[in-house]
Amino acid sequence: MDLTKEYIAQLEEHLATGQLDSVKEDIATLHPADAAEIIEELDEEVVAEFFALFDDERSADILMELEEDTRESIVSQLTTHEIANEILYNLDSDDAADFIAELDEETKDKVIDEIEDIERAKTIVDLLNYPEDTAGGLMAKELIRVNENWSVLTCVREMRRQAENIEEVHTVYVVDDDERLVGTLSLKKLLTNSTKTKVSQIFNPTVISVKAAMDDEEVAVIMQKYDLVVLPVIDDLGRLLGRITIDDVLDVMKEEAERDYQMASGISESVESSDDLLRLTRARLPWLLVGMFGGVFAAQLLDLFSLEENGRMGLFIPLIAAMGGNVGVQSAAIIVQSLANETLKNSSITTKLGKEFGVGLLNGAIISVLVFGLSQLLGWEILLATTVSIALFAVIIFAALFGTFVPLVLDKYGVDPALATGPFITTTNDVIGLCIYFGIGKVILGF
Repeated sequence: MDLTKEYIAQLEEHLATGQLDSVKEDIATLHPADAAEIIEELDEEVVAEFFALFDDERSADILMELEEDTRESIVSQLTTHEIANEILYNLDSDDAADFIAELDEETKDKVIDEIEDIERAKTIVDLLNYPEDTAGGLMAKELIRVNENWSVLTCVREMRRQAENIEEVHTVYVVDDDERLVGTLSLKKLLTNSTKTKVSQIFNPTVISVKAAMDDEEVAVIMQKYDLVVLPVIDDLGRLLGRITIDDVLDVMKEEAERDYQMASGISESVESSDDLLRLTRARLPWLLVGMFGGVFAAQLLDLFSLEENGRMGLFIPLIAAMGGNVGVQSAAIIVQSLANETLKNSSITTKLGKEFGVGLLNGAIISVLVFGLSQLLGWEILLATTVSIALFAVIIFAALFGTFVPLVLDKYGVDPALATGPFITTTNDVIGLCIYFGIGKVILGF
């Protein structure tokens, strides 16, 4: 659907004038994600009326597609009974738990008390006990499980019963008598074997699983590494607890990418453009202060090296700072990406530093030669050209090593290495790069 301004205006007019039949016809086959996008564009006065046109199942899916602020606004107009038995009833257990987790404590307790299906209430409460950023916090309880001692006939009968409450069947999991996960069962084996055959004779014992306490980012790495669309979750005893689907992991990867991007931009906490001024300021100010103090320190360095007597060197400060900052951020970005993908597990810090030293050496040599050649074409003094070229060579090598070393150290001590790709690297490289530049200038130009 093409969500033009004209379409939104026409829709608002129909809602305001009570032409609901026309609206219902338009939204009959509307995907929940498209419906959510429309709601985000509508005036607040007609949102509730538009949302009420959907049945309970689609309403629940639409709510999960909305931005948090919009969802909160709509939910505030629903009763706890409607939330419990119309919205939560039509959500998978993991989405239901996420939905309830956003409510305040008082409303949360009232909604749970209103859930008519006791087993479902127990399932949701159980999921709420897992931290949000763990495999347990991502998993849903809905899955198909069969016992290894069942016959194919029993297995089919039980699968039909279990599938009634599951929207999509990705995998059939096989457990033993103690509910420990022992493998998976393919539909092909189920269809091509005798009804009297035992599951233990035909299931696949090779299965990749994760424990409930595993960090959600590690879960994402595993699913990406093995190209999985669904991943079973077990407890410390190996008992099957639930399963994580790829859509949940994609959300984790998106959130992590957004968080890393904000950190790399010098934003110290996760924020949205719709957040209040105080929160936005608090998130941005810390690294701005770091940059400010770095700039003040750099100014003191310029004064220390008597820039007024060596004005020619001042012309190349932007070049030195830009090259050092760019090289440092490039090196840090590659290391952070490798750490996120866990491709550095078998590499030592020394090995990685050695490789980046080689890269810095090659890049530094090429750029220094180019700068020196350009300087001769532009008629610079030979000593000044030599100073700038050698300083660039040294600054590029230092920036490559520093940009590699910092994220590796941060990761080793449990600090998010994405911090290294932002103002910390650029500010430090500016200061140290200027020290290198003027130190070399002092030696060559003798000021």
